[in-house]
Amino acid sequence: MSALVLFGGTFDPVHYGHLYVARDVRAALGVPELRLVPSGDPAHRRPPGATASDRLAMLELAVREFTGLVPDPIEILRNGPSYTVVTLESLRRQRPGVPLAWVVGADAFLGLPRWHRWRRLLELAHIVVIERPGVAFDAELRTSAQAELAALWDARGTDDVGVLGARPSGAIIRVAAGRYPISATIVRRLLAEDPASPQLAQLLPPAVLAYIQNHSLYRTLPDAP
Repeated sequence: MSALVLFGGTFDPVHYGHLYVARDVRAALGVPELRLVPSGDPAHRRPPGATASDRLAMLELAVREFTGLVPDPIEILRNGPSYTVVTLESLRRQRPGVPLAWVVGADAFLGLPRWHRWRRLLELAHIVVIERPGVAFDAELRTSAQAELAALWDARGTDDVGVLGARPSGAIIRVAAGRYPISATIVRRLLAEDPASPQLAQLLPPAVLAYIQNHSLYRTLPDAP
């Protein structure tokens, strides 16, 4: 039974960094598809610069360049804050015996105790942690502030991707991905300050860049928090 693997984010806007990492993770896990889940109403950060419908539209354009990457609007279609645990509870009701996996970067995993009802996550799904070159994941995990998370890793962590299909939930699976130094913050700043920059063609799929220009998105930078 193939696992349902999901990679969430604001994708504001989606860029090649997101897409290359998603491609690498799909290959590492050996799954036929990986679903990209744009958050509708992010609960722990400022509102995105583009609407949910625009971010979904850009994602649909972006994945045309990548085999096996599929947008999933589940959080955009649901009212209320976009909590991962709520998304997984909904999917688990729909697919009681199917292995589910939620993909996070190593930095996001280290912040897991700040997530809404975070202890419930492994009851619902596996967690796939992306380890990237240059990130001192093991060292940070062993700091005193991460004692509970380190204990969880010791009990559930593995580098064996085979456990993904062996049971519906409960494992923390570490996979490697390339390092792609692109951030949405940098992309938005460049779009606002130099929208004609040729550098943008290296950061965004052409169809996404055209959509942004045609819909006049990211023309200004947000006010400082």
